[in-house]
Amino acid sequence: MSTYLPTIKQLQYLVALHEHGHFGRAAESVFVSQSTLSAGVRELESLLGVTLVERSRRVVRFTALGEQVVAKANRLLREAEELSDLVQAAGKPLSGQLRMSVIPTIAPFILPRLLPRLRKERPELQLLLREETSQDAIESLQHGRSDCVLLALPFDTGDVEIEHIADDRLYVAFPKDDPRDPPREVSPEMIEPAIQGGRLLLLEDGHCLREHALAACNRSELRASASMIGTSLHTLVQMVDNDLGLTLLPEMAIEAGILAGTEVVARPIEGNSAKREIALVWRKNSPREADFRLLAEELRAG
Repeated sequence: MSTYLPTIKQLQYLVALHEHGHFGRAAESVFVSQSTLSAGVRELESLLGVTLVERSRRVVRFTALGEQVVAKANRLLREAEELSDLVQAAGKPLSGQLRMSVIPTIAPFILPRLLPRLRKERPELQLLLREETSQDAIESLQHGRSDCVLLALPFDTGDVEIEHIADDRLYVAFPKDDPRDPPREVSPEMIEPAIQGGRLLLLEDGHCLREHALAACNRSELRASASMIGTSLHTLVQMVDNDLGLTLLPEMAIEAGILAGTEVVARPIEGNSAKREIALVWRKNSPREADFRLLAEELRAG
């Protein structure tokens, strides 16, 4: 057995370098100088007696063995964090640091209501937020960068624990004076001309709401062209307000006032399937399960 073992700090430096692919950005992410991070990685390589990273002026490239070591380091760091969580979970509920990833089609509509109340009612909780697309958020959860994720289902989350927060109905947003005079509820068939005419505006790839919207239109197979893509819900609303097409919006965005200052008209899609499920997910067997269920209660109350 080796007398010397890698330190947690050395593994953190290596994982940060792998994630960012740049010594400067990696150092910033772990709050050390570039020289400190570089020295830590070299010490790790010297300790193991192997080269993990090929360095050049422009490129940071991991060796095949380096990739394997990073994968193992991710698992070790996650175990170390769970050990810390185990101790913390024995203390006061919903206290200490908790890292939560939130998708962009939820964050601006829930967090402004939730955060002030949490600061008041849970002053010992330090909630650290990351806004990420669904895929990136699940990867952050799997690699231990986040403790839990607030996202919308259905989505392939892998093997996780799930706590239901709410159902979020989907609406069609029309320009003012749309010639079809939208009824109180819109059928998927009514959206078909917009799809055929290239006027259904959707979020870019990576946002799960894009897939939920297409499923609500009974067109899950559709792949949008570049002319149909927006970068955020607020951008899509402005595009609709300028009569560039129609889009689909979640009810929580409408209730939060996303249509304020526009002449856009929104109507719900008919049918029980035109919705998404808002859920909080976390890794199975996490020692902070009780904290996450309490956080889910706070989210439902908001």
